[in-house]
Amino acid sequence: MEAVRGDITEQQVDAVVNAANSSLLGGGGVDGAIHRKGGPEILSECRDLRAAHLGKGLPTGQAVATTAGRLPARWVIHTVGPVWSATEDRSALLASCYSESLRVAAELGAETVAFPAISTGIFGWPMDDGARIAVETVRAAETAVGYVRFVLFDERALAAFTAVLE
Repeated sequence: MEAVRGDITEQQVDAVVNAANSSLLGGGGVDGAIHRKGGPEILSECRDLRAAHLGKGLPTGQAVATTAGRLPARWVIHTVGPVWSATEDRSALLASCYSESLRVAAELGAETVAFPAISTGIFGWPMDDGARIAVETVRAAETAVGYVRFVLFDERALAAFTAVLE
């Protein structure tokens, strides 16, 4: 496991994880960047998933894979993180995003996976706690995935993840 500052759309790994919204039809932040840079193939497969068995969208904490389109990765694993709440503990849902993404990656045969800091942007999850949950969940996961990279957008996120990794 390692943490780096960078652009998740440029990662040369088997699978990149998308912090998606439940519609799977693109959005802001990581989701928008992956859809823009990955191209229309990703959106097309997301629409197919919605038409097939995800008619109401992808539930929070679950994960599903599509092509990576024009990204250097082979697959995009979409997961919907929880919105942070001061009054309700949603930690298990955030942990599920990481464990379910690793499960999907292993099913695909992916050996290397890049994660963003799920739910720590517009969904408001405190960065230090989000980093702790991410690293602890990945460390505890029984998975065939051999390498995980956390790709962080800024120095504050990198510092939070680096502190937990050490």
